[in-house]
Amino acid sequence: MMSRGETMVETGMYQGSLTALITPMDTDGRIDFGVATKLIERQIKAGTSGLVPAGTTGESPTLSHEEHGQIIAHCVETSNGRVPVMAGAGSNSTSEAVQMAKHAHSVGANSLLVVVPYYNKPTQEGLYRHFMAIADATPLPMYLYCIPGRSVVDLTPETLGRLGEHPNIVGVKDATANMARPIAVRRHVKKPLNQLSGDDNTVVSFLAAGGDGCIGVTSNVVPDLCAQMHAAWNEGRVKDAIALQDRLSPLHDAMFMESNPGPVKYAMSRLGLCTATLRLPLVEPQDATRKAIDAALRSLDLLD
Repeated sequence: MMSRGETMVETGMYQGSLTALITPMDTDGRIDFGVATKLIERQIKAGTSGLVPAGTTGESPTLSHEEHGQIIAHCVETSNGRVPVMAGAGSNSTSEAVQMAKHAHSVGANSLLVVVPYYNKPTQEGLYRHFMAIADATPLPMYLYCIPGRSVVDLTPETLGRLGEHPNIVGVKDATANMARPIAVRRHVKKPLNQLSGDDNTVVSFLAAGGDGCIGVTSNVVPDLCAQMHAAWNEGRVKDAIALQDRLSPLHDAMFMESNPGPVKYAMSRLGLCTATLRLPLVEPQDATRKAIDAALRSLDLLD
């Protein structure tokens, strides 16, 4: 019998709740791989469909190249084929992203997540050439991450249409919070494209527009509830999915009151799962945010 992870890899389609993993650190800011192992096991036990290490939630901008590679290799080794690993391989340098992609392939990652280049503001033609170069570098399925709030530049459905002609470009993580985006993408991409939301608070609406799943932040905190919500949707229990989304909404809101992953690390520290340690320039959430997170956790009966 195939595992859940093997099935999705073979079909080339991710569904349900995938988690953009935090990178746990000790109080001195060193990566705590012992805690990382426990968090991965917790995710798999809760029914998470896939793991996404070394992305924005994993504090990729402040990881060294060596640490980035170690985190992906550790996730692949720990998950051991039980769920697929989509390795963060994004950079605003194409050559650097190519090297990240090659490393992820070498250690056994199942797919790549490559963000729109940040800060240098490429044109749509620049984006096209950037993503094509990375897609050519390995045989891994590649997901394009569109998040204008961080990258400034949007990856338009028209450009996705061009990129979709590459056989290795199979999906997108969309964090535009534009609920018409899945429809527009289908108009322009001339093949089935695996569309994953990158916005926890609008995921049911994204699924209703034809999306397939979510790469979420909140699922670090409550992987079971997020997985249950997606299972309800996929089983046609729409009212149950909406009820779970409504229940999770205060926590979703709180996770993005300040820059991710500050709030999610604080929430997990309150549950005794890890420290709240971040690397500068990120800092611990302010008092109002901490209070909102505590209230959201209490609403889910996770804090006294």
